[in-house]
Amino acid sequence: MHLPPCPNPFNMATHVLARSAARASHVALEVLGPKPVQFDFAGLSQAVRGTTSGLRQFGLKPGDRILMRLGNTPDFPILYLAAIAGGFVPIPTSAQWTIPEVTQAANDCQPALVVYDQGPALPDAAIPRLDVAALRLMRELPAGADHAGDPNRPAYIIYTSGTGGQPRAVEHAHRAIWARQMMWDGWYGLSDSDRLLHAGAFNWTYTLGTGLMDPWAVGATALIPGPDTPAQDLPALLARHRATLFAAAPGVYRRLLRAPMPPLPDLRHGLSAGEKLSETLRDKWRAATGTPIHEAYGMSECSTFISGCPAKPAPANTLGFVQPGRRVKLRADGAILIHKDDPGLMRGYLDRPDETAARFDGAWFVTGDLGAMTDEGAIRYAGRRDDMMNAGGYRVSPLEVEEVLASHSQIAECAVTEVRLRTDLSLIAAFYVAPDMIDDTDLTAFCAKRLAAYKVPRIFRRVEQLPRGTNNKLLRNVLRQKWETEHGQT
Repeated sequence: MHLPPCPNPFNMATHVLARSAARASHVALEVLGPKPVQFDFAGLSQAVRGTTSGLRQFGLKPGDRILMRLGNTPDFPILYLAAIAGGFVPIPTSAQWTIPEVTQAANDCQPALVVYDQGPALPDAAIPRLDVAALRLMRELPAGADHAGDPNRPAYIIYTSGTGGQPRAVEHAHRAIWARQMMWDGWYGLSDSDRLLHAGAFNWTYTLGTGLMDPWAVGATALIPGPDTPAQDLPALLARHRATLFAAAPGVYRRLLRAPMPPLPDLRHGLSAGEKLSETLRDKWRAATGTPIHEAYGMSECSTFISGCPAKPAPANTLGFVQPGRRVKLRADGAILIHKDDPGLMRGYLDRPDETAARFDGAWFVTGDLGAMTDEGAIRYAGRRDDMMNAGGYRVSPLEVEEVLASHSQIAECAVTEVRLRTDLSLIAAFYVAPDMIDDTDLTAFCAKRLAAYKVPRIFRRVEQLPRGTNNKLLRNVLRQKWETEHGQT
């Protein structure tokens, strides 16, 4: 598709709620669980715009930042959109953050206000606070007008997952939502009749974008599991609430498949992002539900821009194709690059211009991930540059080895990384979750039949669970550091 330039003036929340009047009585949001909550589009628009009025009465000015310390309740997206509508800058954060983590974020971002609920830790800093009870009262205020302006001005700040070190504050512009239109056909196959259930936490851009903002922008229904909904309840919710699309990280799909799936006659397909989806898991889901999973690649710094979709499924062992309208290229060394003018690309790392500039190669943003293009024009993902392993001088992607191990009948999930045995010797180590210990000799033989000798792990370790971040991303570096610490390496 050809996407025209983002309008100027522009407001992200105006764009998301543009169909509210036409879809006034249609259900916009259902929070599922023992205490269900429902908003139609008219009610959602009023709650957002009323909250905008309340934030203005509180004394906030356009550009002021709001640190969000809320759980997985409707308060989260209502505040998020209300802040953006008013020209304020929300900072979604994980409810799991500790006091030191949220205090560091407050020191970085200097918010004018902290909005909080019981449970999430609060920053150890003298910042004005607003509790969720007072926030909810704002919904009934007369609707405030949206603040229109330069589409490149700050709209929201999110934090990277921290898989490569300390989390960093990423500042996005209002134009970021404009870019997401390229996913509607290029990934989702999204229409206003859809009922999309997303299994992630609200602080994650995958949930906010795929689970809420995009369905609302087309006039569809967003279904969100209630707080603390266990993964094993999701299949029943999908069936009972007639979800047509299901979005989750690969780890959620993996947990769901540990038990028989109920019939899901309304489900068209699943959506996956956040980490690489294995072909084994994709095949198991199709066998269990009769539906495909369409995967997408993106990052905190940019919305997803490579994906498979219903009209053009990804070939096996690939991410899919560059979405129509995106400008993406592969550098000679395999690095995946996206052009600086993509409207979904971040404004930059907050107050870190040098670090931002270091991520560019001329006019191209360097993602930090590696790929290769197939003869069909699809992109095969080779992993993060930081995760690449060296085996006897050969570069090996952990994803290739993990794909093989994941096909073992006794292995539920696995992770592969390079560990340092001594200063001059590193080996490939495989960590796996399984009901029982598997003999190393058997695992070596299993891998040797499917991998070149230099790719076969030399170390196998059974673990109770794999370390994951707050958004379920696999943390290979934690496995590596733990193993090296226990074996006298640093």
